[in-house]
Amino acid sequence: MKITILDDWQDTIRTLPCFTKVAGHDVTIWNDHTKDVDTLAARLKDTEALTLLRERTPIRAALLERLDRLRLISQVSVYPHIDVEACTRRGVVVSSLTAAAGPSYATAELTWGLVIGALRRIPQEAAALRAGKWQAYPIGTGVRGKTLGIYGYGRIGAVVAGYGAAFGMRILVWGRPTTLDKARADGHPVAASKEALFEESDVLSLHLRLVDGTRGIVTAADLARMKPTALLVNTSRAGLVAPGALEAALRAGRPGLAAVDVFEEEPVLGARHPLLALDSVVATPHLGYVERDGLQNMFSTIFEQILAYAAGSPINVVNPDALARRPVSRPA
Repeated sequence: MKITILDDWQDTIRTLPCFTKVAGHDVTIWNDHTKDVDTLAARLKDTEALTLLRERTPIRAALLERLDRLRLISQVSVYPHIDVEACTRRGVVVSSLTAAAGPSYATAELTWGLVIGALRRIPQEAAALRAGKWQAYPIGTGVRGKTLGIYGYGRIGAVVAGYGAAFGMRILVWGRPTTLDKARADGHPVAASKEALFEESDVLSLHLRLVDGTRGIVTAADLARMKPTALLVNTSRAGLVAPGALEAALRAGRPGLAAVDVFEEEPVLGARHPLLALDSVVATPHLGYVERDGLQNMFSTIFEQILAYAAGSPINVVNPDALARRPVSRPA
C-alpha cells in the first residue's frame, strides 16, 4: 500500500523499531506541517493509507473529497479532528485504538519538568549563563510544603498529583464529581470550589480534555484569583484557557508565572506568540506525549492497523459502515 505519515516534525518515525512492520510498503513521510487543503490534496493524491500523529492535522470533507485513492486513516486515541461521517460516505475506514490505556507518563513527567524549570527559572538562568552572566534572575522557589492544585483528576492528573506528593506538596483537587470521588479515594483533599482551587494553589496544573464544555473554562476571573507568586501549568490544551486571558493575567501579576506546552495554533514559528515575549513564561513546543517510547507504542498500533486492513481484516474500526462502501483492500 501507499502509506503517508504526516507531521513527523522531528523525523523520528523511520528510526523507531516498529517502522520495520511496513517495510514492504511504499511509505512517504512529511516532516513539516500544513493545514492548507490544496497542499494536502497534492501531497496525498496517491495515498491509500494515511497515518495521523494525534490531532495535528484536521481531516475534513473538503480534503477527503479530493482523495480518491484513500482507503484507510490509521491513528490512536480520540478523533475530533477527523470528519468520520465524510469518511464513511467515501468508504474510508478509520481505524483508531481508543480503548482505555494507561496514563501518559511522558506528559506527567514533562509537567514536572516545567514546574521545576519555571519555579527555579532554569531555562532563563541557563541562557544567561551561556551569555556570560551569573545568577541573573530573581531567586526561585521550591515546592516542598506548597499547595499543588490539580484541575482535572484523570489518568494524567492523578500521576502528576502523585509526583507532587513525593515532592512533599499538599495536593488539592477540583474537577468533575466522579474524578473528585477518585481523588478522595486516593487520599487527596478536594477544594471547596473552583474558586478556592485558584485562590489556594501555589502551583496549578490543568489536566482536562478539551471539549465544548471545557473550552475557555479557565477565565480571566479565575486567573485573577491566583497568588502573585503562583504558577499556572498547562500541558493539556491551550483552548482550556479563555483567549488572551493568560497573557493579560501575567502582565497584571496574577499569577506570577506560567509554564505552557500547548498553543491555540500549532506549530508556533518565528516566536509569534505573545506568551513567548514574557520572561515570566517557560514554554515548550508541545512535547508532552512526544517521547520515543510513547511514539514506538503509538506507531506500533498504527502500523498493525494498516497491516490488518491490507490483509482484509481491519481492526479498531470506528466507522464499520465504510467497509460496505469500498473493498477492504486493493492491489498496490
